Amino acid sequence: MWWRGMPKQRIYPPHWKALSRRLRYERAHGQCECMGECGLHRTTPGPRRCVERHGEPARWARGIVVLTVAHLCQDSTCDDETHLRAMCNRCHLRYDTRQHMTNAYKTRRAGAVIRDLFA
Repeated sequence: MWWRGMPKQRIYPPHWKALSRRLRYERAHGQCECMGECGLHRTTPGPRRCVERHGEPARWARGIVVLTVAHLCQDSTCDDETHLRAMCNRCHLRYDTRQHMTNAYKTRRAGAVIRDLFA
C-alpha cells in the first residue's frame, strides 16, 4: 500500500523491460515456459510445457493469453535468468498464489492497525 508522501521503492531492476521482453519473446518464443511449477501440466511420465501462447485465445481459460515473467525465487529485484520464467497469466497467478495471500493478509493487517490507532 502506498500512501501520499511515501517514496516508492524500486521493485524491479532498472533494465527490467528489456530483460522481460527478451525472456518472453527470444528465449520462450512467445510460449509459456511453465513445466508444472503452477501445479498444472503434470502428466505421466513427466511434466509437459504449457501450450498457451501470447496474444492468442486461451485454451484452458477465457480471454486472451498475456505472457508475463515470473520470479521463481519470489524476489522481484532478482534479474538472474535462471530464477525467471516466462509464464502465461494463468500459470503466473497460480504460481504466485501463496505470495498473493501473504500480501493480502499484510495489507489487511496494516489497515486494521491504522484503524486501531484512530479508534
